[in-house]
Amino acid sequence: MSDLAINFVYVASALLFILGLKFLSSPATARRGNVLSALGMLLAIAVTLLARDILDYRWIAVAVLAGAIIGALAARLVALTSMPEMVALFNGSGGGASLLVGWSTLYPASDSVFTLVTVALSILIGGVTLTGSIMAWGKLSEVITTRAVVFGLQRLLNSLIVVALVASGVLFVMNPDPTSPAFFALVGFSLLLGVMAVLPIGGADMPVVISLLNSYSGLAACAAGFAINNNILIVAGSLVGASGIILTNIMCKAMNRSLANVLFSGFGAVKVASKVEGEVKPISVDDAFLILEASSAVTFVPGYGMAVAQAQHVVRELGELLEKNGAEVTFAIHPVAGRMPGHMNVLLAEANVPYDQLVELEDINPRMGMIDVAVVIGANDVVNPAAREDEGSPIYGMPIINVDHARTVFVLKRSMASGFSGVDNPLFFGDNTRMLFGDAKESISGLVAQFKS
Repeated sequence: MSDLAINFVYVASALLFILGLKFLSSPATARRGNVLSALGMLLAIAVTLLARDILDYRWIAVAVLAGAIIGALAARLVALTSMPEMVALFNGSGGGASLLVGWSTLYPASDSVFTLVTVALSILIGGVTLTGSIMAWGKLSEVITTRAVVFGLQRLLNSLIVVALVASGVLFVMNPDPTSPAFFALVGFSLLLGVMAVLPIGGADMPVVISLLNSYSGLAACAAGFAINNNILIVAGSLVGASGIILTNIMCKAMNRSLANVLFSGFGAVKVASKVEGEVKPISVDDAFLILEASSAVTFVPGYGMAVAQAQHVVRELGELLEKNGAEVTFAIHPVAGRMPGHMNVLLAEANVPYDQLVELEDINPRMGMIDVAVVIGANDVVNPAAREDEGSPIYGMPIINVDHARTVFVLKRSMASGFSGVDNPLFFGDNTRMLFGDAKESISGLVAQFKS
């Protein structure tokens, strides 16, 4: 196959990537966007392997089949509650692949300074992405502590690691020997920096970290594309890197963090929040039903607890019954609800909740005072008034959904335990708050049964 034909297929793949990103901007077309992007990547990989005679077509077929099986199993067997962890591992896999691609470029050795610089960058960014993503996975799955781990001279240590990285990178470019101490120092310090960059970040900031690592994986792929002179890898990596940075910026605004804080770590530093005390007012399913039956405006606020309980389907059913009863039903979506960007959107889309019922934070807050009942399902940090009122709180300044301004608030939780950030929530003790304890799915199912009867 000629270079012209190969590049023509690459252009077609790039167009599919761009169309896929366009469709991903809307929940209604997101699945189509995924299919188009996947098709574009399949075309790009197939034409590269076949045209360059890198592998026999039978090995290519085996690899395609193996990847399809792994992807299908991941899609079917991994619960939605574990999606953030899976995304973190996918980001890490992309970073690790870029590191290996950069490494393989050194065989045979190259004397091009530009190529060697791009190799160093693909190894550096890929290594940081690999170990940083593994750390993010550990925090999300609670294999390691979800709290921010900080210690004295931490920033100085991180600065020394960066200096060592730059020095080893320069030495490697000057002497591009893949067996030299400079090369192994570059790999080692890259992996270490990924650990140290994510270590001081608290669990509540994980959505920002996930989107940032996604961007890193794209930048690593872009650098690897330059290293091996592959146009489509450069394009795909650039698209992922740019879209990841844009998403990171959106997440930063949602968390009230600056992008500089994220890039240079240190955000999520430990603070001491005020102790919250008060009297909790529990409510039964029967009493909650009577209040909902008389309501004309109800807003559901989903959180990670809804994902754990797998309650999204019964929540949609309750919403439909409330609408039949004459109530206006909305779903208030916080950008960082759950443990990855768009987590709640995915859950509600799976349950076929109408897209026009999903309302963003900045649109629902002005209307919250007119809401009869705000039903908080497993959300904590994104509705915590401490973010507005307690300057000592780790989440102070983070925009929240002001459910405490609603006439009545139902909070569905198993217990009084704090959220992922470990911060107590004064909402639970509010005068207009009623705690509906128990499994969220069972509680909602009980309300559904009441309406049906």
